[in-house]
Amino acid sequence: MIEVANRIAEVKEYYFSKKLDEIREMNARGCDVINLGIGSPDLPPAKQVTDKLVQSASQPHTHAYQSYRSIPELRSAISDFYSRHYDVQLNSATEVLPLLGSKEGVMYISMAFLNPGDTVLIPNPGYPAYRTAADMMGAKAVYVDLKEENSWFPDLENLDPEVLTSAKMMWVNYPNMPTGQKASAEMFVKLAAFAQKHNILVVNDNPYSFILNDQPMSLLSASGAMENCLELNSMSKAFNMAGWRVGMVCGREEYVNAILRVKSNVDSGMFKPVQEAAVEALNLPDSWFDEVNLEYAQRRKLAERILDILGCTYDAKQSGMFVWAKIPVGQKSEDFIEEVLQERFVFITPGTIFGSNGEGYVRISLCANKEMFNTAIERLEMVKA
Repeated sequence: MIEVANRIAEVKEYYFSKKLDEIREMNARGCDVINLGIGSPDLPPAKQVTDKLVQSASQPHTHAYQSYRSIPELRSAISDFYSRHYDVQLNSATEVLPLLGSKEGVMYISMAFLNPGDTVLIPNPGYPAYRTAADMMGAKAVYVDLKEENSWFPDLENLDPEVLTSAKMMWVNYPNMPTGQKASAEMFVKLAAFAQKHNILVVNDNPYSFILNDQPMSLLSASGAMENCLELNSMSKAFNMAGWRVGMVCGREEYVNAILRVKSNVDSGMFKPVQEAAVEALNLPDSWFDEVNLEYAQRRKLAERILDILGCTYDAKQSGMFVWAKIPVGQKSEDFIEEVLQERFVFITPGTIFGSNGEGYVRISLCANKEMFNTAIERLEMVKA
């Protein structure tokens, strides 16, 4: 048996990978589990987007390898999208790089900037992929506490000075997953200033800004942010294109070029029909987001009803395609969700998979139809009765 590389020795299988296997086994036994844990959009993309994919794929010239930078039309569409929606001006030729999903970007940015032993600041709670990427680079991950009493923002003024001296990169994610905390112009200004003061590359992961959020924002809109900041974005969530794997990283030319050096040695470009369909999506009118958000708003009301039944509390103003909630005092997140799963066959996510500060919280995904939500409510109300 050949030993695995040291870089993955401590990397564990992704929580949802294991949990979905367990749920499949339960379903095979006839349990009919309602999955309210996974953030995979169940709604379709806009019809004109899928029509464009089919039309483009039927052309004989669209099946060759593509540029590592993508077609110019896609980069221009991304630049125009940032200008229209975020008031951020980007040079499409040098400051925009499409990716095969933003999760790819997490790894490529880490590969481009982190050396073994470098310190990277990671939000707690936060997306587990940030820590995994740091571990695979041999970097030192230092968690930055996000607390409800501080509106789930990092306390930048009270971070350990020794950590800041050695830190090279910091991950942030606003609108936040899992907490649903919206971005604020004030926080983005502070983050940009923090990046410059401490010479740290701050990367905002921004895939949720159009979900149940009436003020989409970009970190790159803050004064000075282009100096030491990058932003990841994705078409998975707001455009219902998760399986298409279309993301992007935007920022300073030198940083984008460093990421391109990694990317061009790993993948061979994005399928051209997907790129052309993504251009179509990026040019959708605002009414597209309004329609999607109307459905999510209705689902959120049902998710809140579930949380009320379970005795949880939550912020009704949070954004994104999840609802983050505090469970009754004295209970543990994983015990709480296991009881709901095993007794009522409803799966929700324990906050602990996002870090130690997720203890005492759970997350419900809005990526299930209203019928499924209503069935879950019926099951849980039976227990309450």
